[in-house]
Amino acid sequence: MKTVILIPARYASTRYPGKPLAMLTLPDGTRKSLIHLTWEAALAVRGVDGVHVVTDDDRIRDAAEAFGASVLMTSDTCENGTERCADALTRHGIDADLIVNVQGDAPLTPPWFVEDLIEAMRVDQAAEVATPVVHCDALTYGHFIEDRQAGRVGGTTAVFDAKQHAMYFSKEVLPYIDPGKRMSDDLPVYHHVGIYAYRPAALAAYVGWPTGRMERLEGLEQLRFLENGRAVRCVIVEARGRVFWELNNPNDVARIETVLRGMA
Repeated sequence: MKTVILIPARYASTRYPGKPLAMLTLPDGTRKSLIHLTWEAALAVRGVDGVHVVTDDDRIRDAAEAFGASVLMTSDTCENGTERCADALTRHGIDADLIVNVQGDAPLTPPWFVEDLIEAMRVDQAAEVATPVVHCDALTYGHFIEDRQAGRVGGTTAVFDAKQHAMYFSKEVLPYIDPGKRMSDDLPVYHHVGIYAYRPAALAAYVGWPTGRMERLEGLEQLRFLENGRAVRCVIVEARGRVFWELNNPNDVARIETVLRGMA
C-alpha cells in the first residue's frame, strides 16, 4: 500500500498568523520552527513512501526548503488542510493508495500514532477515512478545561460509537462531565489527534461537497465527511507516557517547550 504523508501549512491562520514559522526553543537551547519540528516528526514514521510540505505561501516554502523538506505548492483557495491535500494530489499527480495528512502544528506527534493509523487502514480496506484519538490523561483534560474557562479554543475532542465510527468532533470538551466526577483518570474523553488518512476517492469526493454548517461553526474540516453521511473511523492510539498537544494558540508554545524538555 503506497503511502504518502502530506503536511499542509498555511501562513494566514486566524488564531495565530504565521504559526508554521513560530519558533520553539529546544532543550539544548537551539530553536526550530514549528513546521521544521513537524517535518522531523513525520520523517520518523516508518513505512511511508514520501513526505511533503504542502503550502501556498512562499515564506513557508522558503523556510521548509532551507531545512531540506520537499515542498509542493498548492492553490491559495484551499480552505483547510484536507482541501490542500486534495489539491496537491491532483495538481502534482501524486501516486498513492493512502494519503496521510499530518497537520503542521503537531510537533509532538509520536511516530506510532501515524503507524497505527496506517495499519488500521491496511486492515480495514472498507474504511475511506480514519483519524487517531488518544484517551485524555488528567493533565491533558486539565488543559482542555483551562482553555475553555479562559475562552480559548484549544484542542478537539471526539465522540465515537461501538464500532469506533465518529459520532461528532468538537472544540468543546465532550462528553460533558460533572465537575464532581472529574477526579478519575478513566474519564471517557478522547483527544482528537489532527491526523487523517484518506483513500484518494475520499479526497476527490470531499472537494465536491460544499462547506457544511457544522464544519463552518466548529471550524473542523472533518465534519464535512460526517455531514455528507461518510464514516470516519476513529483509531484509538496509545500515548505510552508521551504528552500530546498541538500548537493552537500562542500560549501553547510554552506547553510544548515544557514537553520537549521532558523528552530530552
